[in-house]
Amino acid sequence: MVADHSLVSLAADPPVSAQASSPVLLERRHDQPAPGIQALRLPLSADQRSSLRGHRRSACGRDLLLQLPRGSALLPGEALSDAAQVTVVIVEAAAEPLLLVSSSDPLALLQAAYHLGNRHVAMELRPGQLRILQDPVLEMLLRQRGLSVEPLTAPFLPEAGAYAGGGDG
Repeated sequence: MVADHSLVSLAADPPVSAQASSPVLLERRHDQPAPGIQALRLPLSADQRSSLRGHRRSACGRDLLLQLPRGSALLPGEALSDAAQVTVVIVEAAAEPLLLVSSSDPLALLQAAYHLGNRHVAMELRPGQLRILQDPVLEMLLRQRGLSVEPLTAPFLPEAGAYAGGGDG
């Protein structure tokens, strides 16, 4: 459900001073906005993308209030709008402090994923590597297991997991 941003103008958001003081109520989800629509950007962490309700700020500082129907977590590229579709917002994955875990031994990496999964640690799986949110205790554990662990700041797109599907509304 990743939007083709070539269809959407993500030019600079309007200045905050030119906007209304009350938050924009976002109630609808769309795979993509209509072509040519100018949209605000909404960078969110992985944790924030799992919450479908609450106060947020666009990249330009515009106050937004999410009141979305219960469902799955927000996805980068997904469009949100008010009921009249006057204001459209594109969800982005915000950069987060991560640990990049790798090993020349595929079994060691698989074992690391197993141990992290047993601890219910959110993980992004990539060929030959794992990405997790920075955690000094987990970093030490992984290093002790002989894995390479490097800090990284990047968008975090963890696996949804076996029990995913419902938002926390």
